[in-house]
Amino acid sequence: MTGDPRTRDTASLSGAATALRELHRPGNPLVLANIWDVASARLTEAAGFAAVATSSGAVAESLGHADHEGAPAEEMFAATGRIAAAVSVPVTMDAESGYRLPAETLVERLLAVGAVGCNLEDTDHRTGGLVEVDEQAAWLARVRAAATAAGVGLVLNARIDVFLQARAAGDEPDEAALLPAALRRARAYLAAGADCVFPILLNRPDTIERFVTGVGQRPVNITLRESTSPAELGALGVARVSLGTGLWRAHQSWLTDRLAALAAGGGR
Repeated sequence: MTGDPRTRDTASLSGAATALRELHRPGNPLVLANIWDVASARLTEAAGFAAVATSSGAVAESLGHADHEGAPAEEMFAATGRIAAAVSVPVTMDAESGYRLPAETLVERLLAVGAVGCNLEDTDHRTGGLVEVDEQAAWLARVRAAATAAGVGLVLNARIDVFLQARAAGDEPDEAALLPAALRRARAYLAAGADCVFPILLNRPDTIERFVTGVGQRPVNITLRESTSPAELGALGVARVSLGTGLWRAHQSWLTDRLAALAAGGGR
């Protein structure tokens, strides 16, 4: 997608969206590193990754803001535009909960900066709770319709925050007990036009496999943990593996330790 976002035509965006969608193969998952700026995007492409994905948390914090829509939407879109202009592979944006933008405006702004995919969460960051499932599905349907009208098959990754919300409450959740609620959302979002569903913080292999089966082997995104590998998740039927803020946290941890050593008089 290298080039000025303003000069990209519908055909090139549509081709990139198609390429991104075709990378979602259950059993042979697309691995997304989730980056935050032009430098990390270029390194990702140079390493051989087939697509570049942003992390809202990493981008927001790198710009001096908090995650969960703490950064102005304009800054988040601008950062994505710089990234998309710097690489030649498809770019998908972590667009959080859509910044309360109308579906048509959200799609217009995504395409204007060269993003051909996006994550959309079902958390309402104004209240901290989950958006009602039918309301979220209807909004996703409007996003899909707007993308279709624009002539670009925007790749929609619908995030399901059932397990995230449970963990935020402080207890280790019973994933099996939460599975029916998560599957209800997943099926509704897929029916509304989502290409992939993302039950963030669903961790247990047996529950992941049941989730994949429960959505009829449609593309499922799972966050990579240190205890698993993309190949192991692929064996469960997963089609997309992402790192979230993992690389950003590792980068910040390394920098913190390095700065502390230098401040204490250590060498380079």
